[in-house]
Amino acid sequence: MHDDHEHHQGHSHDHGHDNRYTDMQARVRALETVLVEKGLIDPKAVDAIVETYETKIGPKNGARVVAKAWSDPVFADWLKADATAAIASLGYAGRQGEHMRAVFNTVDTHNLIVCTLCSCYPWAVLGLPPTWYKAPAYRSRAVIDPRGVLAEFGLALPQETKIRVWDSTAELRYLVIPERPDGTDGLDEQALAALVSRDAMIGTAIAGVPS
Repeated sequence: MHDDHEHHQGHSHDHGHDNRYTDMQARVRALETVLVEKGLIDPKAVDAIVETYETKIGPKNGARVVAKAWSDPVFADWLKADATAAIASLGYAGRQGEHMRAVFNTVDTHNLIVCTLCSCYPWAVLGLPPTWYKAPAYRSRAVIDPRGVLAEFGLALPQETKIRVWDSTAELRYLVIPERPDGTDGLDEQALAALVSRDAMIGTAIAGVPS
């Protein structure tokens, strides 16, 4: 029997580690409040835009990376060796995704991503981070009790499955490549990408199952 989980970290974050707003975030919040009060913007419209980037545009990029890795063994090997270059070859690069590592789920191992000190997150492939990813409860408990955290997300893993927790930093972000679902051999990359959720690429869900 192996250890329940491993925690991989290499912290050298280059920004604040408390849970208050940064100066920029505070200014944005203040500006949004003023604009709403003056009737210049609709908060529902702002929420809709944020929701689009959180759940649609960004995660679709990552889903295409996963689908190509499932379909193309050469690309999968490249992703394992140099995820930054492989992802950039598909046009998904830029701020918050300059240095990437892809971690592959297997029958024996499940990977989970967290940022224990801040909320470092691969925007280029996953869009904006979900609120729960930035919450202190997730950031602390994902390391201490990853199996329990996953169960709360509805993902109950077998006891024999090893859980590896990867701690993102300002220098290195992670992307989980979930296992390809059974019975998908005849699907093209577009159909495969539709099976990949944002949460599956963080590690709090599995591909092919609504999260």
